[in-house]
Formats: sequence, C-alpha cells, structure tokens
Amino acid sequence: MFAVVSPAKKLDTAPLSRTLPLTQPDLLTEAKSLVKIAAKLRPSDLANLMKISDKLADLNHARFQSFTTPFTIDNAKPAALMFAGDTYTGLDADSLSTEDLTWAQEHFGILSGLYGLLRPLDLIQPYRLEMGSKLQTARGKNLYQFWDERITAQLQERLEDHQDKTLVNLASVEYFKAVKPKTLPSPVITPVFKERRDGGPKIISFMAKRARGMMARFIIQGRIDRPEGLKDFRLADYRFEPAASTANTPTFIR
Repeated sequence: MFAVVSPAKKLDTAPLSRTLPLTQPDLLTEAKSLVKIAAKLRPSDLANLMKISDKLADLNHARFQSFTTPFTIDNAKPAALMFAGDTYTGLDADSLSTEDLTWAQEHFGILSGLYGLLRPLDLIQPYRLEMGSKLQTARGKNLYQFWDERITAQLQERLEDHQDKTLVNLASVEYFKAVKPKTLPSPVITPVFKERRDGGPKIISFMAKRARGMMARFIIQGRIDRPEGLKDFRLADYRFEPAASTANTPTFIR
C-alpha cells in the first residue's frame, strides 16, 4: 500500500536540525527543465501564472534564479520537513523518528508540480509551482501535459514490490489529476473527513487537509500496509463511519 498527499504553499526553510538518510528526487532532471523555463519569466508573469501577489512573485522569481544542483544539506531540505501548512501540521514530520521516515520512503509520497513524485527524505529547494499552473513547455500548455504518464509510472514503480498495491489518495483534486488511476495495478482509496455540524456532517477544507496529514502519520507510525487497517484511524476524535462509506471512500467523522 502507498499513500500520496499534496505539497504545501507554505514552506519551512529553517536549516535541518537532525541527521537523516537523505535522498535525491527521482525526476530531478525533469525539475531542472521546468526551472529553466520558469526562470525566464518575469515576476509579473509568475504573478499572472499562479495568481499570486507581487511580493510572492518576486520571492519565487528569486528562487528560480538561485536554483542550483547538486542538492546538499546546505542548499536544500527534505520535502516532508520543507512543506508546512495544514496537511503538514497533521503529519508533523519533524516529530517522526528516523525509522518512521525511512519506512515512509517506500510507502508515502508527495505529488509536486515541480518535482513529480517526491519521497519524504528527498532534498528539495524552496519553490512555488502549483500543479494546476498553465506553464507552457514543449510537452504542452500546462503541467498535467508536462508530467503526462510520468508520475503514474513513478507510482507503479513504488507499488511494484508491495504485496498490497492499493493507492491511498490523501491529495487534493488539483494534484491527484496528475495521476492516471486506470493504469494503476489496484483500485484507489480516497478517505473522506467530515465534521459534525448543524444539518449533518460536512467537509471543512482546512480541517480535512489536516486530517489527511494525520492519516498519513497514522499509516507511517502504525506501518499500515492493508486498506482494512485505515478503519482504525482515530486521531483527533475521528471515527470510521461504515454507513457513510463506500469501498473506495472510507469516511471518518468527528
């Protein structure tokens, strides 16, 4: 079983304060080709491309200009500890043990518009390039066309040695559109997280994002390698609700 989440816009660029078995992104060559294109854009172009403020556009223009390889501990940081935001608050990767993060390398991935599929300990440099960005490349008019089958091929490779080849989708719609589920070896399971409100259970966006991170943490710490094990998720008072679930959309309500 393998789980995927989205990246985050918010980044923690503080230096890494622990020793970890760091790795390089599998598709770093592809990332470098995207950076080469993005680095030619003006800040105003980036602002229009990603619908961001001038201040953020200036920051990310500078990041593309300073992008350099090879990635080292001095100029990069592992993905699971670089990304911040709601999902990563739930994951709280910095408090996971080295053994947890090493296990996660083979069971957990982060979908990225710049890097493709990242492992938790893959080094990355700060960036912002959302999967839905309409960045023109030789492969097409957006990043979905740029990545095409490549991210799915990465997932197939990750799942190859797993006895259970289920993919657990904890990512957003924007990012999971980069995956082609019909070519995967097993069905995709997409957990749903709801809050009890007047009128019935509802999905509250930022809470659902945080719950996805908590589910990823639950999988990693519990070494969950079968879909049935997801039903035991009880962090932050969430409980599996059979009546609200289907085989491929287990629903958790609190």
